[in-house]
Parts: sequence; structure tokens; C-alpha cells
Amino acid sequence: MAGRSSTPLFGARLSAGYSQEKLAAKLGVERSTVGRWERGVQSPQPWQRRALAAALQVSLDELDDLLHRTLRPSSLSLQDKPDGTLLVTGPAVSWQPPEDGESSIAPDLDVIHAAIPRLRRALDSLDLPDDGPTRSLADLRLDIVRASDDRLQSRYVDLARRLPSLIPEIARAGQLGDAIGRRQAASLLTLALRAADGVAFKFGYLDLSARLIDLMRSAAQVAEDPLLQATVAYVRTEAFFATGDLDTAARALDLAADQVPTRGALSATAAAALGALHMRAAVVAGRAGKADAASDHLREARRAAHAVSEGVYRGTAFGPSSLRIHELAVAVELRDPRGVQRAADWAPPPELPAERRSHYYIDLARAQLDLGHRQDAYVCLQAARRAAPEHARTHPQVRQSLSALLRTHSAPSSGLLDLAAWARAR
Repeated sequence: MAGRSSTPLFGARLSAGYSQEKLAAKLGVERSTVGRWERGVQSPQPWQRRALAAALQVSLDELDDLLHRTLRPSSLSLQDKPDGTLLVTGPAVSWQPPEDGESSIAPDLDVIHAAIPRLRRALDSLDLPDDGPTRSLADLRLDIVRASDDRLQSRYVDLARRLPSLIPEIARAGQLGDAIGRRQAASLLTLALRAADGVAFKFGYLDLSARLIDLMRSAAQVAEDPLLQATVAYVRTEAFFATGDLDTAARALDLAADQVPTRGALSATAAAALGALHMRAAVVAGRAGKADAASDHLREARRAAHAVSEGVYRGTAFGPSSLRIHELAVAVELRDPRGVQRAADWAPPPELPAERRSHYYIDLARAQLDLGHRQDAYVCLQAARRAAPEHARTHPQVRQSLSALLRTHSAPSSGLLDLAAWARAR
């Protein structure tokens, strides 16, 4: 099946059961007008919004949210494999924050923390989800595309609002389906749980993150998709990072790499899964101070990156640009100034996911601090904030780098003070 692009407004129209033609007729506009709204190149006029919200069965506030997120369109797409499993793929996209200040998209901590008990409850009853409306798997796939993109673009507030109700709906859909439907729902559930983990881990709910990863592993097994299982192994590493158990992290990644199907010519998705595992294993080895092992893993990751285009495979960004970002991470872990310099001579392209670009600048700021380049470190932290404000503001290394800059500046600039206050650094 060919990939289908989507935007939030597009998904809402499908969920409400309208074609573009039928919705246009109901609202008394041209079909092309609806198309422009869905592509984010034009917004409905104020006097059109009440009728549009009624047609889509959403409130005016929810419609405003849909329209806001549609202005940042996703180029992710979905592909159904012949065996019924799901592939989320396509080039990653980015968006620039509005010029009137990033405070409008900084994390609304109250929204996120208020959503955590609802998310826990959804997981408690995952095998016994509450009764409620259950859309088709085709409609739910569109929400998973949106959730995957929100995670990659570090839009955690949006995820926190939607996931506590989306996860039980996917669970209901799995209970209603046949064997193929259950596998498809399990694929969707794995990716939804990964999106939830993106919120839990970033905001310090490490117990919840560990639980989500265990549930991801179970769902991926039900999906019977070895490449999705490789994705779970990639995500699972963060739990070992948090505890400092690098030896177990290395073993888990090596085992997952051995289980990626490699008979015959590798598909792009299989190559990306294998490359991503080696990419992360290189960072683990670098953090453990094992330069030779890190070099070996980077070599395997390069081999895979040469076989694929930069894109998002099973929810993980991989390709030549993603590899370069991880090469920097390894150089920073190993305190390798030549490797840092090679990485610093490059900049991540804007089409990469916002979170990944932000990671690059956060790591580069650490390296610049180690080299004594304080102004360069400050510039990198500003770039990380511009790339993904919600990600940068929650990242502990941002606060650590800013704290170091404050300690070493006898007269910090107003810009540095503002950035430190924004990130809650001391």
C-alpha cells in the first residue's frame, strides 16, 4: 500500500467520516479550500470555525489546537506490510518556533504532570480497557503517525493531552479484531507506548518509563515483528543509561542486533534497524570509555547508513545525518577533540527531527565547554532551544552546561541569564 501523508486536521476529518467533498458541501466552501486548510497553507475564517468544529465533533478549543498543529505538517507516512504489521516511515520534518517568543511552546508542566495519573490508569487497565467509542485501525493509524511525529518533534504537551485516551482505544481495537487485527493493533500500541515513554522519561518519571518499556516489549511480541522488537531494544537502553548499567545496555543491544533478520539482501527498514542498534551501542561504548568497541559499532552503523536514505523507520530516525550526530555523541563521551572538531564542521539539516537536532547542539555545547569555548557553548545551547524548546528545557545536560557557564562567568550576559532562568538552571 502506498504511504499516506497526514496532518491533524486531515485525521480529524477522516475520524468524523467525511471526504473532502462532503465536508466542503456541508460547510458551503470549495473542496480545494478544505485541502488548503488540511495542508496548513490557509486557516478557516473565524465565522467558518463554529460550523467546522460541529462537523468534526470537536470543541472550538480543540479545533484551534488542530489548526495550530496542522500548521506544522508531518511528512511521516504509514505503510501496511503484507503480514499485517505497521511501518511508520518517511523523511523527518521540522518546524520553526513563532517569532513572538518561545514561551508560547515551552512545556506546560501542569498539563504534563496532570496527565501522568491518567496515563498510569490507562496502563493499569490495558487488558481491561474502559468501554468507549473505538475507531477503525485505519483511523487509529493516523493518530499514531501524529503521536510519532509529536515525539520526534518534542511536542510533549500535545502527547500528554492525547495519549491517556488513545492507548485504551487501541487496546479496545485489539480485543475486537481477528488474529491479523490483533497484530496490527499491537504494532500501533507499541508505537503509542513509545510516544508515552518519550514524555515519561523526559520529565523524570523513570518508574513509569521502565513500565512502558516492559509493555512495549510485550506488545511488540504480539505484533510478531522482529524489527519492531529491535526498536524496543533501542528504546530500552535509556533505562540502563539512567542507572549507569552500561554493560547490560551493551549486551541488550548486541543481542537485539543478532536477532535482526539478515538473510539475503536487507530491506531498508531492516538495515535501518540494524544501523540504529549499532549507532546506540557506539554511544554506550563511548560512555564506558571503550574506544575500540565504539569504533567497531560506528563502522557497522556507517555500513547500514550507506544503504538507506535519512528517514524514520519503525519510529526511529536513522540515516547518514543521524549517524553524524551520534558520531559527535561518541566523540564527546570519549573526550576526543579531533572527533568533536569533525562533527563541529557540520550542521544538522533542518529536515531532521527537532529532538535529534537539539541533541546535536546539546552534545556540542558539552564539548565546547570541555575545550574552554564558553561563548560557543552558549551559542550551541541557544541553537538547541530553537530546534526543540520542549526538549532542551527538560534536558539535564542543558541545565548542567548552563550551571557551568554561570559559575565561570564573573558577569554573565543578560542572554545567558535569561536562558538559565528559562531552563531553571542554577
